[in-house]
Amino acid sequence: MSKLGTLGARLHRGEIGYDFVKNRKIWYGLSILITILAIAGLAVRGLNMGIEFQGGAVFNTPKNTTASVSQAEEYAEAASGHDAIVQKLGDGSLRIQVAGIDTGAANEIKSTLAGDLKIDSEQINAELVGPSWGEQIANKAWQGLGIFLVLVVIYLAIAFEWRMAVAAFVALIHDITITVGIYALVGFEVTPGTVIGLLTILGYSLYDTVVVFDSLKEQTKDLTKQTRWTYSDVANRSINSTLVRSINTTVVALLPVAGLLFIGGGVLGAGMLNDISLSLFVGLAAGAYSSIFIATPLVADLKEREPAMKALKKRVLAKRAHAAQGGTEAHDEETYADEPEDAAPAVVGPRNQPASRTRGRGRPSGKRR
Repeated sequence: MSKLGTLGARLHRGEIGYDFVKNRKIWYGLSILITILAIAGLAVRGLNMGIEFQGGAVFNTPKNTTASVSQAEEYAEAASGHDAIVQKLGDGSLRIQVAGIDTGAANEIKSTLAGDLKIDSEQINAELVGPSWGEQIANKAWQGLGIFLVLVVIYLAIAFEWRMAVAAFVALIHDITITVGIYALVGFEVTPGTVIGLLTILGYSLYDTVVVFDSLKEQTKDLTKQTRWTYSDVANRSINSTLVRSINTTVVALLPVAGLLFIGGGVLGAGMLNDISLSLFVGLAAGAYSSIFIATPLVADLKEREPAMKALKKRVLAKRAHAAQGGTEAHDEETYADEPEDAAPAVVGPRNQPASRTRGRGRPSGKRR
């Protein structure tokens, strides 16, 4: 078995583990800092909304246009008075995108571009997008996101409990905020592809969180009937037991997305891939982080506010303190003399049975002569 597979098996059995729940304040602080930076970037720079959301025009030149991308960009900005995005397509044609212009001025801009590029204006194909249509698309996107979040909370509250629903909702908002903030800081264009990527990573993040929650739900059945583990201990074990699976699935998902973003978008210059690949890359990483470091520790925080879990924690800590002082247990359970207070739960083996006493050693069976 590989080293990673051996590590995963040991984590699943509880033989080793990292105390994520105990260090939750560190993760909370880090997430708050990243969220503040994302919100600040969004407030200062704003989002670079694509033509689909703010209206404008797209001009497609014929094949093998001789003008370079930089020249076409200068011509388009001079003709329209707005910033332009120019992409060179595989057949040699140019895609010139100008956002925020009145569709009525498109014909004049088209004629000016044709003169600058030294081609017939009839050879330039113009696609117009009205601002009202873009506003409708934006409203529909926000409505879809809101409905998605409401349905997620309802489902988790029914399938698990309301505390897990709240924790998953906080994790999803965390992922959305970070992804949108990165878009603002980087300046990538927000298109319908961005919305698709955002909804995709929310589904992935939710899946990763539900896997941990399902393990936690299974391991906390009848938890108050024992005095060995607190709710935080079991929550920590749930994270550790699924940790390697989460790392593997995240890395495998990030590799093709990284290819789209850094090779397709960066090296090959396929700018149209950037809008969806950046949201997927940032969102997948943020979703994996929030599932491990935010959602489950937050559930443990909320759960241990219950009176029953408070009482359980008090009993467990008292028992551990007694065992650490060399005391004996009042009933037949394993002691904590060799175990630190913050140890992760381990698989409990069979209880030690008292050695059987041998009777009539060396005495033959039958009647005594």
